[in-house]
Amino acid sequence: MDYINAFWVGGLICALVQILMEKTKMMPGRIMVLLVCLGAGISFLGLYEPFLEYAGAGASVPLLGFGHVLMKGVKEAVDEAGLLGVFQGGFRAGAVGCCAALVFGYLASRIFNPKMKK
Repeated sequence: MDYINAFWVGGLICALVQILMEKTKMMPGRIMVLLVCLGAGISFLGLYEPFLEYAGAGASVPLLGFGHVLMKGVKEAVDEAGLLGVFQGGFRAGAVGCCAALVFGYLASRIFNPKMKK
């Protein structure tokens, strides 16, 4: 049942984002920022953990999950370092994901030899 919940929740998030992209004039970058901020806001309210427990990867893989990871890192860093944690917690929590995206993107570009569109 975990796989089914992850599939339909992740698919619903992606479908809603696709509708938002097609029905509004918002650029994809702004939609991505909106999703990260929405995930951080939901996490701040304490509603993301039960959602994550129910949906699993369907809730953690989209950009909403990245916002949750950043907010979770900020909360932990504030508990450890006080006000300074606001500035360092998101970087510490998001570093692994960003580094992995850069490394795997680079490896994919070396393996598949992309070409510029003309």
